[in-house]
Amino acid sequence: RKNTKRVPSFRKLLRTSQIKLDNKLKNKQYKQKSAARKYRKEQKKLREAVRDAISRKPFPLEECKKKQVARKWEEKEEEDALPLDMMDEDDLKLMEDLAQKASFLTRDLSSNEPVHIKKRKHESVIEKYEKVPRHLQTEPEKELIHLLPIKDKSGIIPRAVEKPVLNVAHDEEEEAEDMEEAEDFNEEPLPVLTPEEMAAQRRQKLQERKMHIAALASAILSEPDSNIKKLKELRAMLMEQDPNVAVIVRKLVMVSLMEIFKDIAPSYKIRPLTEAEKATKVKKETQKLREFEEGLVSQYKFYLENLEQTIKDWKQRKLKKSNVISLKAYKGLAEVAVRCLCELLVALPHFNFHNNIIVLIVPLMNDPSKMISELCVEAVKKLFKQDKLGYASLGVVKVISGLVRGRNYDVRPEVLKVFLHLRIKEVELQKDSEDIAPKKKFMTYKEKRKNLSRMQRKWKKAEEKLERELLEAEASESKEKKLKLHTETLNIVFVTYFRILKKAQKSPLLPAVLEGLAKFAHLINVEFFDDLLIVLHSLIASGDLSYRESLHCILSAFHILSGQGDVLNIDPMKFYTHLYKTLFSLHAGGTNEDIGIVLQCLDVMFAKRRKQVSQQRALAFLKRLSILALHVLPNSSVGILATNRVFMQTFPRMDLLLDNESQGSGVYLPELDEPEHCNAQNTALWELHLLQRHYHPTVQKFASHLIAGAPTEGSGALPLDLSQRSAAELFETYCMKGMTFNPPVESVTPRRKDTFSQMDSFVDEELNKQLQEHMSESVAHKPLDFAKHLKESSLA
Repeated sequence: RKNTKRVPSFRKLLRTSQIKLDNKLKNKQYKQKSAARKYRKEQKKLREAVRDAISRKPFPLEECKKKQVARKWEEKEEEDALPLDMMDEDDLKLMEDLAQKASFLTRDLSSNEPVHIKKRKHESVIEKYEKVPRHLQTEPEKELIHLLPIKDKSGIIPRAVEKPVLNVAHDEEEEAEDMEEAEDFNEEPLPVLTPEEMAAQRRQKLQERKMHIAALASAILSEPDSNIKKLKELRAMLMEQDPNVAVIVRKLVMVSLMEIFKDIAPSYKIRPLTEAEKATKVKKETQKLREFEEGLVSQYKFYLENLEQTIKDWKQRKLKKSNVISLKAYKGLAEVAVRCLCELLVALPHFNFHNNIIVLIVPLMNDPSKMISELCVEAVKKLFKQDKLGYASLGVVKVISGLVRGRNYDVRPEVLKVFLHLRIKEVELQKDSEDIAPKKKFMTYKEKRKNLSRMQRKWKKAEEKLERELLEAEASESKEKKLKLHTETLNIVFVTYFRILKKAQKSPLLPAVLEGLAKFAHLINVEFFDDLLIVLHSLIASGDLSYRESLHCILSAFHILSGQGDVLNIDPMKFYTHLYKTLFSLHAGGTNEDIGIVLQCLDVMFAKRRKQVSQQRALAFLKRLSILALHVLPNSSVGILATNRVFMQTFPRMDLLLDNESQGSGVYLPELDEPEHCNAQNTALWELHLLQRHYHPTVQKFASHLIAGAPTEGSGALPLDLSQRSAAELFETYCMKGMTFNPPVESVTPRRKDTFSQMDSFVDEELNKQLQEHMSESVAHKPLDFAKHLKESSLA
C-alpha cells in the first residue's frame, strides 16, 4: 500500500535520536508484515471454501426422483428386450455376483463423486457452506475533518469536511498484480556466469560507481553552496549493498568525503543560530550561506558518526544483518576510517566536532594493532607541531591524561612520548604581588583634563580607539592568552608525570616520564624541586633502572638545577658519580645512540656549571671520555672529542694530561668510580695518539687538534665548520643510520679485466705456437658421452 504519511523534515530528523527512528521503523515493518500475513490467511480460507463448495454441489430432490423413475423404466425395457433365456449361464452368474458386490448399477454416472462416498457427506455440504464467513460490501465510514468555526449574529457555526477515501480495492489489485509479476520473475532461473564473466561484471560495476563518485565530488567542489545536498547522496553510498564491490566503494567514498570536507570547510567554527537570529529576516545571500553552513555541519556530523560506527563494529567484531561485508574486510574498512579521522584531526583543528575526533583518536593510540596505533600517534605529533595557539594541544593532553589514569597506567609508552612534541617554550610562572597588582595608567582622566587641551584629549581618544581596532583586525591571540593555555597544558602533563613517579615506579612508562621531565624540567615550579630531586636520586639508588633511564634522571636533575634551581643550595655530587660510573656501559653496539643523551648531560653539568666543578672532577671525566672514544662509532667519537675540546678550553690546567710527567702523589686508578679520588692528574691522554690513526678523517682532525692543546688560532686550529658546531650537532651530522659514510669515501678506479693480447704473451715459443693454432681452428662441439668408459669396459 502506498504510504500517505508525510516524510519528516530534515530539521526534525536532526532532533530525533537514532534509536527512536530505528524503533519506529521496526514497528512499522512489523505492522505491515502482520497485516499482510492476516490478509493472505483470509484469502486462502476463502479460496478453500469456494473450491470445496464447487466440488460438493448438492442436487435437488426432484431431479433425483426423476432419475430413479427413468432408471426403473429403462431396466423394465431392458428386461423386456433381453429375456434371460437368451443369456448364457456364465453371463447371468457374473451379473448376479456383480450386483451383490458393487453398486455401480445404481450410481449416478453424471456426478464426479467417488464410488463409495457416504451419504452423510452429501448432507454436510450445505452446513459447511453456510459456516464459511461472508464478506459483505459495506461502504466505508466517512471521516470528518473539523475546520475552524464561523461566528455570526446567531452564534458559532461549526464546520466540517468529509475526508477523501482512497480506492483500496484498486490498490489491492495493483499489489496482487505486482506480486504475481514478482513470482513470475523469481521463477525464471538466473544465468550461470563463468569466473571471467563475473570478473568483467565486477569491473564494470566498479567503474560505474567510481564515475558516479567522481561526478558527485566534482559537482560539490565546483559549487559547494548550491550542491551541498549532493553530500547526502554521496554519503548514502557508504551503505553500498552489492557484496562484489561493497568494500572498495565504501573505502573510496570515505576518502572522497574526507578530501571534500577538507576543501569546502571554512576557516572558522560554525555555531548554531539562536531563536532570535532565526526569526529575523535576512538577505538572500545570507540565507543561502546559513543553509550551506547548516547542511555542511549536519553532513559532517553524520560522516563522523559513520566512521565511528565502522571502527566500533570492527573492534566489537560485529556483523550487520545483511552480511554484505565479512569480518576480514571490516579490518581494512576500519583502517581507512582511522586514516580519514587522522587527516581531519590535523587538517581541521579549528572546525566543529574537533574534540569528538580527539576522543576517538586518543584511545586508538593504545590499540593492539601496530599500524593503527602508529597512525594515531603520528597524527597527534603533527597536531602538536603545527598547533600555534594551544587549544587543540590542551584538548589532546586532557584526554591522554584521563586515558592513562583510567587504564591504571597500563598503556603503551608511545602514548606518553607524544608529549615531547608539544610546542611549549614559555609558561606563566608564579608572580610577585607587584606583578599581580594592576598596572597604573600613564595618565588618569583628571590629569588628562588638567594637562591636555580639549583638542589633545580628542586626538588621544581617537588614537586609543584606532589601536583597539587594529588589534581586533589582526585577529592574533594575545601573548598572555597563549601563555595561559601553555601553562594549563603543562600543568596537566606534570600531574600525569608525578602520578606515575608516585604510584607506578616499575611501570614501562617510567622512561617516557623521565625523558619528558628532562625536556620540561626548566619549566617546573620551584616548590617541587626538593621533592623531585629526592625522588630522582632514590630511583637511581634503587638500581632498578636501566642505564638509559638513569641518564634521563641525571639530565632531569641538572635541568632543574641549571634553571631556577640555582638559588637552591644542593650538592649534586651523587649525580656526577653516577654518570662517571655509567660511561663504561656505552659501546659501539646498540647503546651507541645513547651517546647523544650523555653529551647533553655533560653540556649541562660542566659547560653551564663551570664555577661549581672542581679541577679533579674535570680531569677524571676528560680521561674517561678519551678512553670511551676508542670503543664507539665515529659519530660518537667526534662528539666526545668535541666535548673534550670544550673541557680544555673552559677549565684551566687541563694540559696536565698532555705531559708524561706525573703531578702530585698517587697513581691513576681507572677502575675507581669516584672522580674526585681517582688521581687523574697522574696520567696522560695516550688515547689521542691512537685516535690520530683512526680511519675516519674527522676523528683524526680532532685528535691532532687536542694533542696541540686545542688552540683557537694557528696551524693546529680546527676548520670553522667543525669549531662552530656543538657536540650534539656533530654527533647527529656524522650519524651512520642511513648506512652512509660522512664524508663520502673516494671512489677507487676499477681494475681492468685480464685479456689476451695479439702479441706474444708467453716466452715459450712452442706453447705460443700451439695457442695460435688452437685459436685459428674452428672448434666443433660434439655431444659428450658420459657412459663411454662403461661401454668399453663391458666390451673388453
